[in-house]
Amino acid sequence: MPTPPPSVLDAVRAALARGGSPVDPKILDEFVTHLDPGYFAEAAPEDVAGHVRMAATLGPSRPARLAVTAREAGRYEVAVVAFDYFAEFSILCGLLAAHRLGIESGHVHTFARKIVDVFRVVPWGGRRRPDETALERDLLEMLGLVAEGRTDEARERLNRRLVEALGSGPEGGAADRARPPAESLAPLEIAFDSQASAPWTVMDVQGRDTPGFLYALANALALRGIYVHRVRIESVGREARDRFWIAHRGGGRIEDAAEQQALRLAVALIKQFTHLLPSAPDPALALRCFDQFLDRAMAERPEALALLGSPEGLRELARLLGSSAFLWEDFLRMQFEHLLPVLGEWRSRPLLDREALGQALRVRVAAGGSLEERKQLLNAFKDEQVLLIDMKHLLDPSITLERFSRALTDLAETVVGEALDLYRARLLEEHGPPLMADGRECPVAILGLGKFGGREMGYASDIELLVVYGGPGATERSGIENGIFFEELVRGLTDLIAAREEGIFHVDLRLRPHGGKGPLASPLEAVRAYYRPEGDAASFERQALIKLRWLAGDEALGREVEAHRDGFVWSDAPWDRENALHLRERQARELVPPGRFNVKYSRGALVEVEYAAQYLQIQHGREHRELRTPSTLPALEALDSLGLLGEIEHPHLRGAYIFWRRVADGLRMVRGNARDLLLPADGPEALGLLARRLGYPQAGWSQAGAALAADVAAHRDLVSAIFDRRFR
Repeated sequence: MPTPPPSVLDAVRAALARGGSPVDPKILDEFVTHLDPGYFAEAAPEDVAGHVRMAATLGPSRPARLAVTAREAGRYEVAVVAFDYFAEFSILCGLLAAHRLGIESGHVHTFARKIVDVFRVVPWGGRRRPDETALERDLLEMLGLVAEGRTDEARERLNRRLVEALGSGPEGGAADRARPPAESLAPLEIAFDSQASAPWTVMDVQGRDTPGFLYALANALALRGIYVHRVRIESVGREARDRFWIAHRGGGRIEDAAEQQALRLAVALIKQFTHLLPSAPDPALALRCFDQFLDRAMAERPEALALLGSPEGLRELARLLGSSAFLWEDFLRMQFEHLLPVLGEWRSRPLLDREALGQALRVRVAAGGSLEERKQLLNAFKDEQVLLIDMKHLLDPSITLERFSRALTDLAETVVGEALDLYRARLLEEHGPPLMADGRECPVAILGLGKFGGREMGYASDIELLVVYGGPGATERSGIENGIFFEELVRGLTDLIAAREEGIFHVDLRLRPHGGKGPLASPLEAVRAYYRPEGDAASFERQALIKLRWLAGDEALGREVEAHRDGFVWSDAPWDRENALHLRERQARELVPPGRFNVKYSRGALVEVEYAAQYLQIQHGREHRELRTPSTLPALEALDSLGLLGEIEHPHLRGAYIFWRRVADGLRMVRGNARDLLLPADGPEALGLLARRLGYPQAGWSQAGAALAADVAAHRDLVSAIFDRRFR
């Protein structure tokens, strides 16, 4: 490699001599031997001497040094000398952007497993001098994570800080975080040259310069596994004109034309997507998922990228992918042929009602030959519709909590009904129809309980079922007992509905008579014997039956079960207040760890709203038929209309119910688990992430978390006061 002219080296040595304590000459020799001549052409001798002194202080405990020097016209030079790590350039660019510093020009070099990066920066909005101490501290923190193999965590922290910076106006005030400047999404011109500089490919990038531009570009390269050897950064007016010397991370130029085109497309899309991260609840998750989406789209269905041709399409994808890792898993599970119509047409595709869903599902399933093929078709339809419902809920403000719950419930009913028909047909083929003692075919009915029965399903809600059949007997062909036939029917139905444990559409049969010790399907007479004042049902099971609702199978049998429920729940048997409150106290004590808040079971949380409605329903439902509803909000409306709630109690309980449901859905989206409803306990940032998912407008995590915490405390105190006044 050519060395710099002797006059330049003499000037550098003179600058080092003027700087005080001597520096090991080997450090300068390393600069001279390994750095390309472009470095010495772009850096003044005094600056080179400063970089050499910074390199001399590097060590295991201090892998980077950073210095800030004031320049003319309110500009500053940020110089970084550090050990070389993969993705380090993108981290540096992100750190500068997170500190609200725009990069106007610069030059980046690697040599002997070290880097010398020099950036000419201007503070956004003409703010004060960059904080050298804070910049170096943050850089050392990020590089420490990278050195431990935690690059994704470092990128995640940077993304969050960058989003907070981009989510503020030039002077630090709030900005529209869902709508970055239009020029941020302007197209890029990207050209490659693999002949100009062996062993590197030269990539020239030209585009409109915007806050975070270089970070978005560098991040795109890092995500695609591209190593950056050298960079020349230049701004001409509003245009960024940057040149990168790059290679594959494992070595080797990017020479193949198809590979260059794929990189050109990916870099352009990731760069645009990065500017839309302020609209994503979890920016790091959104970016990670988007990179995987690009991999899959380019490998399987390149036409999918046409969906990303507009800023609106990218913005919606950012909000969607940044909402839930578990939603992304559902997303990945789908075939692209079913996924693409949902992504491209979600605005125009309506949420279907139960009848329309049933017709569409029957047509889809009929295309399968074997039971296994029909199972796959049933679940593909389910996943497609769940994604559509989730997208509508996340992206369309007109889809209220009640509409979202109804759509999920309609879909669950449709899927359960079709699964029942499919597996029953298989059993009939093997065993013949189950017959009652009098020779009539034995009917079966499926009833919903819990949120499913109440038409109140949310994200990750399970499907709570009670399965009832007509009575004892045997099948016509094989002669097996009806109890065995329907036990197998329930197992087969459950197996047909693919679901994650504790996740959405997971079938839950624990509310059946005798719980886990009872049969999966119960004959009608056993149900009648169990649910009666003298029966074995616990007092809480009387309350649980408020939610019971027929939804599939034989309607006459289902209505008969509902009629028996009415006679039991709305009877004149006294409500056992002491037992109900004892159960409530046990829930708060045993299901909530000390010092934590569970949005379902803690004092003042969701179940106290639901139980307040249900306690009053049991007390007054015998006299007032309008109270006999399985759904909480209609029950509260009816109680208010009858004057059974105080003037302020109804709005407080209604508001709290909707709030707690939204928070519960937000937590379930984060964790993919219907039962993990503890608020984060690891600081305001984690609570802030949940707040962003719930749409709190504050740009900063801490501010959003504080606003959510204030709402939690307000609803908790109001509900707890009403519950105590009414029942304790």
